[in-house]
Amino acid sequence: MPASWNPEQPEITDLIVRHNPRTLQREPVYKQEVLEIIHSFQNQQAIHAVEQLPDWDGVLVHTAVDRTILALHWEMQRLAEEFYYAHRVWEVLRAAVMALRKNGFLQKIRIVDLGCGVGDTPRWLAASIRAKEQGLEFAGVDLNATRIREAPRLAEAERLDCKFFHGDAFSPQLVGNIVVSTGVAHHFRGAELEDFLRRHQYEQTLAFFHFDFQPWLLAPVGSWFFHRLRMRTAIARHDGVLSAARAHTVETLVEAARKGAPGFATGVYGARIWNTSAPRVFHTLAGIRRPLMAEFREQLGRRAGRLGELQ
Repeated sequence: MPASWNPEQPEITDLIVRHNPRTLQREPVYKQEVLEIIHSFQNQQAIHAVEQLPDWDGVLVHTAVDRTILALHWEMQRLAEEFYYAHRVWEVLRAAVMALRKNGFLQKIRIVDLGCGVGDTPRWLAASIRAKEQGLEFAGVDLNATRIREAPRLAEAERLDCKFFHGDAFSPQLVGNIVVSTGVAHHFRGAELEDFLRRHQYEQTLAFFHFDFQPWLLAPVGSWFFHRLRMRTAIARHDGVLSAARAHTVETLVEAARKGAPGFATGVYGARIWNTSAPRVFHTLAGIRRPLMAEFREQLGRRAGRLGELQ
């Protein structure tokens, strides 16, 4: 296995930006400290990518890091559009929204994209779904100040009705009725994954859907080939493949969810392509409050077969 595919190591983007978890203020990142972490995994590809980032007296230059982060997320948005990713998100959101309405939830439904990046999912939803008619509110939350500044700029340019916040998506003032994320779950390892899911236990949170890479034997190979063809930046090419290598199995996700969020019926949605044994690139950890479970399946309609056992 190439050193850059070692799932035990962090992704470059997790190392080159740091915020104080309490104040959310940007903190300096020392280039040598990042390189030492990467050196410990003998990852030459990551070393080369980080060495290209400029520093000032050993501290990574924020503006250069920010440009890199934004370039990476613009590329991710382009790929999501090409693969009609947001349509899959709406598949499960629509069913969850209808399940809430059928069970008498008449208030506005707040849908929060956790770790929203530049906000491509909330922006697509705001552009495609008649939110006011359905009593929906779309929001994105991210701890990264650079990404969360770009998201509302794009939404304003596109004249879209969605909101973005710099902060913790699980804080009382930002928590959603439905929480979604893309490529976030694999950043949490071991006990951290269970703790992450435990934070969904707010009373007002009624469902969650976490989309992420599905691990299988050829996933890193396919991801490497695809990222070499489609991604332009060295960090995007590296982290995209490592994300696939670090993805959690169905068993890991479901076990963590059932321990961390026992108030939800949880399972995996969309693990297989149609009725074949071929795995999808992405699968979804789904959680829904137990009184809503039967109606959620009903609202999925013919897609209910994509939903594994909910427990």
